[in-house]
Amino acid sequence: MKPVLKMRLGDLLVQEQIITQEQLLQALAEQKKSGQKLGRVMVNLGCLTEEQLLIFLSQQLNLPFVDVSRRTIPSSVINLLPEVQARRYRAMVVEDRGDSVLVTMSDPVDLQAIDNLESLLAPKTLSLAVSTESQLMNAFDTFYRRTDEIAEMAGKLEQEYTANDMFDLTSLTQVDSSSSETTVVKLLNSIFQDAVQMRASDIHIEPGEGVLRIRQRIDGELHEHVLNESSISAALVLRLKLMAGLDISEKRLPQDGRFHLDIKGHAIDVRISTMPIYHGEAVVMRLLDQSEGLLTLNEVGMPQDILRRVRRQIQRPHGMLLVTGPTGSGKTTTLYGILSELNTEDRKIITVEDPVEYQVPRINQVQINHKIGLDFSSVLRTTLRQDPDIIMVGEMRDHETVEIGLRGAMTGHFVLSTLHTNDAVTSALRLLDMGAAAYLIASALRMIIAQRLVRRICENCAVPYELTSQDKAWLLSITNQDLSSATFRQGKGCQRCNGRGYRGRIGVFEVLEFDEAMMDAMRSGNPQEFTRVAKASPNYTSLSESALHYVIQGMTTVSEVVKLVEDSGTDVPEETEVES
Repeated sequence: MKPVLKMRLGDLLVQEQIITQEQLLQALAEQKKSGQKLGRVMVNLGCLTEEQLLIFLSQQLNLPFVDVSRRTIPSSVINLLPEVQARRYRAMVVEDRGDSVLVTMSDPVDLQAIDNLESLLAPKTLSLAVSTESQLMNAFDTFYRRTDEIAEMAGKLEQEYTANDMFDLTSLTQVDSSSSETTVVKLLNSIFQDAVQMRASDIHIEPGEGVLRIRQRIDGELHEHVLNESSISAALVLRLKLMAGLDISEKRLPQDGRFHLDIKGHAIDVRISTMPIYHGEAVVMRLLDQSEGLLTLNEVGMPQDILRRVRRQIQRPHGMLLVTGPTGSGKTTTLYGILSELNTEDRKIITVEDPVEYQVPRINQVQINHKIGLDFSSVLRTTLRQDPDIIMVGEMRDHETVEIGLRGAMTGHFVLSTLHTNDAVTSALRLLDMGAAAYLIASALRMIIAQRLVRRICENCAVPYELTSQDKAWLLSITNQDLSSATFRQGKGCQRCNGRGYRGRIGVFEVLEFDEAMMDAMRSGNPQEFTRVAKASPNYTSLSESALHYVIQGMTTVSEVVKLVEDSGTDVPEETEVES
């Protein structure tokens, strides 16, 4: 029996004093203009929240309210309703009860949708539940993985080439509209869609002996999908090279390129790198979601005390600020966050990058091209003659770039750049190793920000966590804080976080702000003395201590701090038993 309201929705909401008569009249007037359903109009107008509306409907219709974000649903159950229909009717199968299925919907009074769902799911009968539309839309992206689709496409592609006994290079190299329907294009489209849905930052395509590995880097961790159709790797690489404008005849040398994609409303900039390996060519693609825009400095994730100190430094008219850390630690995000705050009409900003990752209005961005001699040092010399106020150098890679950057910082420019070092203290010493004069570093360098990314506990499945004796030993080795009253958490794993217990990442920052004592120690050219003075500074906080702050707040886990300490080269304590 289909659920039917005994009164009109608006009148019911007024009767229950959830909205006022005036709000109802306003919503009805807006509904006439927009043609949307009344419930959606009232939510958009702020008369009530989507969850309030759906809970009210579930009570009136005597239907259960289901929070799909907290459910683990087998893929066999999810796939009873194809994704296209699930998105069209805003519905999802959450339980298979044998002769019947439990289907949750965002609009349980849409009788036409219910009729269509009954036809699609026949001979099983429908039992209805209610979920918010926003929860369902997020669930579609999480539950409807493309792994089965990718495996099916890969098998089909292998069959096509086995039947032909060779690759049809002519059809693969065509770029007209008809070629967009080829199996290889559909397979790549599924690979990219799955990566975007899972918020992957990188895609790795790696041919091996008898297998093809497709790996995604999600929140810094690689997740692997193995295909048995190893023979299709050449077709995938060929199509990707065409998309990036690379030389398809060159298979012996590495190549780099980029192309753009539009995946479900996301404008994705893809940076591609190919490398010849024993079983073919490996491809790594970095995915940059341009549709999300640049993060502001407030959104980078710095603690307020560090954010205040950084803001004070970037308002200085000259000097150098370095952001350091390994590849993938978020350095570029932090630099662009700083630039977005400094990008005003009264400042001229020039960046020298390899590659230019985000295009920013008003900023003059230069793309390095080593093939024609357009490297960091040559561009930086010209940049200083362009009357800039602020210069951002993608990376300090050699002595000449460091020297020009430091002298530019001393002659009235504010210089931003990056280094690949483990922490803030060793970054200053790295400049010495690269041949920079100690007096130049002491005079020009104002601040060094070292950073890492640690995984954030999935809020959807977070539960309290009792520390083990080894956990306690680790914590005691990096802090003398009293942690007896702290509440520790971990993620137990759910569908939303793909069973990992983590979803998203958060930045951990170590800031070294130069004072007179550090400048004097640097001028002496004594690395040991500089290290001692820097770590004794009252404003110095190590990466591990910063990460511990997030553990105490319940944002990340002890194991993430352990991994950060090991990766950053900090001395690791021996395994110790600590009494509970």
